[in-house]
Amino acid sequence: MRTRRPAQERRLYRVCEAMHLLSLSRSVIYELIRSGRLRSVTQGRTRLIPATAIDDYIALLEKEAS
Repeated sequence: MRTRRPAQERRLYRVCEAMHLLSLSRSVIYELIRSGRLRSVTQGRTRLIPATAIDDYIALLEKEAS
């Protein structure tokens, strides 16, 4: 049985929103995407970062720090 998410919970973020969430520059975000450390999807010409990809990237940073 799937758990329902609240309607206001974001699941996809634009690059500029991910920049603010992660406190990183645009060029660093795109480098992380190119290197495979941050997953992204495209919808038309828009690149979007799934919320789960942001969570996974933070978990990766925490794992590397320990």
